[in-house]
Amino acid sequence: MTGAGAGIGTGIAARLAEAGAHVAVHYHRSDDGARDVVDRITSAGGTARVYRADLTQPDDVRDLHARITSDAGVPDVLVNNAGTYPLGTILDVDANDWQAVVASNLTSVHLVTQAVARGLRDAHRGGAIVNIASIEASNVAPAHSHYAAAKAGVVMYTKSAARELGPLGIRVNAVSPGLIWRPGLEEAWPDGVSAYTSATPLGRLGGFDDVADACLFLASDGARWITGIELVVDGGVLTNRAY
Repeated sequence: MTGAGAGIGTGIAARLAEAGAHVAVHYHRSDDGARDVVDRITSAGGTARVYRADLTQPDDVRDLHARITSDAGVPDVLVNNAGTYPLGTILDVDANDWQAVVASNLTSVHLVTQAVARGLRDAHRGGAIVNIASIEASNVAPAHSHYAAAKAGVVMYTKSAARELGPLGIRVNAVSPGLIWRPGLEEAWPDGVSAYTSATPLGRLGGFDDVADACLFLASDGARWITGIELVVDGGVLTNRAY
């Protein structure tokens, strides 16, 4: 479970643990949130361990996979959630900022998927991979061109990986969340929250559990004949008419 120390990642990690998974909780910079998730899982009787890695670096990813395999065996479920979400207009984003967003949101998905898929191939086992994309892959927002482009890449990468890895028994799907509640969101962006809740047929923001349940389904045997899809979890906001 990459990017499991904050936000959506914490909910997914906890839900996987509740379902009986032994969860490798990944973080990059601060381990406070990741250790909180591990404590939450273990106090509920689950199994989890924290790991640090820079997922934009191939050597770090290979080392991470080796450590997890050594500690708990070959991982057979992967949720790619790590990424960044900065603002920057097309006129202002420089090349370094652009590359950093693409690396954290898209390149990391490829590197971790590659490592896990190779491990499963060598172990002659199948598995499930779930990539966290975004409704911004198909519904742009101002100052998010780099993020939207990277998430659109995640959706197409998911389909490509499903095609290539399916013969190995590895399913690959994506979950594209809409606006998900987090502490302080209403105070930080009241107009956005109001507009979203008014636009969605279900009349509310999403929660961590809404995304986590979608990931659990796609990772489970209940989705055993599902691969290469993008499951949108947005409360129906994309059903709005454009004119």
